Amino acid sequence: MEGKIYVVATPIGNLDDITLRAINTLKEVDIIIAEDTRHSLKLLNHLNISKPLISYHRHNEEIKKDMIINKIKEGNNIALISDAGTPVVSDPGEVIVKEALKENIQVIPIPGACALITALMGAGVSTKKFLFLGFLSLNKKLRKKELEKIEKEESTVILYEAPHKIKNTLNDLEKYVGKRNIVVARELTKIHEEFIKGTIEEVINQIENPKGEYIIIIDENEEIEDEENELNNLSLKEHYKYYENQGMNKKEIIKQIAKDRNVSKNDIYMKFI
Repeated sequence: MEGKIYVVATPIGNLDDITLRAINTLKEVDIIIAEDTRHSLKLLNHLNISKPLISYHRHNEEIKKDMIINKIKEGNNIALISDAGTPVVSDPGEVIVKEALKENIQVIPIPGACALITALMGAGVSTKKFLFLGFLSLNKKLRKKELEKIEKEESTVILYEAPHKIKNTLNDLEKYVGKRNIVVARELTKIHEEFIKGTIEEVINQIENPKGEYIIIIDENEEIEDEENELNNLSLKEHYKYYENQGMNKKEIIKQIAKDRNVSKNDIYMKFI
C-alpha cells in the first residue's frame, strides 16, 4: 500500500510551540525528511522520538525527490519538516510536494507555528490584507521590480531577511516606501524576542548588532488608501472622468473603478451601457 507525505510545522524557537497532532505524526511516520538533520535531532530528542532521517534542503531537492517518492510508493509514510516553522513557506518542500501530487500521492498538512503569522500577531499593524514576499531577490533587476511593487502596494507587506543583510534591505526599502511605518521582528518566541517599530530610519538606528532571522512588516500605504477613499466619494461619472483624463480606455476604467469600490466589473459595466 502506498504511503503518504505529511508536511509538519515545527517550533520557530520555543520548543513548546508544537501541536499534539504534529508530535503524534512524527512518532507514527516511518521516515522524517529534514532541512538540517543535526538541527532537527535537537527537537526529536526533546520529544523522545527516534526515526530514520533524510537530509533534504534547497541544494539537493531535485536530486533527492525521486528517491523520496520511491520510498513513499514502497509504503513508507514520510514527514517533511524544516529547521523552524512551516515547511514550503520560504523553506524547502515545494518541490517534493508538487512531485508527490503529480504522482497522486496524498499530501497532508499538519499546521502549527509560522514566523510571518507570529510576527503579525504582535506587530500592531493593519491585517485586513497583507502581501507576503519572502526574501527579496539578490538579482538587481528583479529586486528593483519587487521594490517598485512594494512601493505601489496599498496593503501590509511582509518580508524575511537574514541578519547580515537586514540593514542593506532596509536602506533599499527606504528609497521606495519613504516614511511608511514598519515593524522589524526578530528572535520570535525566544528569550530575546523583539519588535522594533517606527519609520525605516528610526528602525535602522536601533539595530546595532544584527542577530537572528528578521521579519520586516511594512504597514499599509495610507496615502494610497486615502486617495481611494477620495475617489469612492465621487459620483460614478466623476470617478469615470478621473481615469478618462489619465488616458485609460473604457475597459480599463471599468476594471479600475470596480477594484476601487470592491464590486464586480459587471456592476460597473451595467451603469455605463
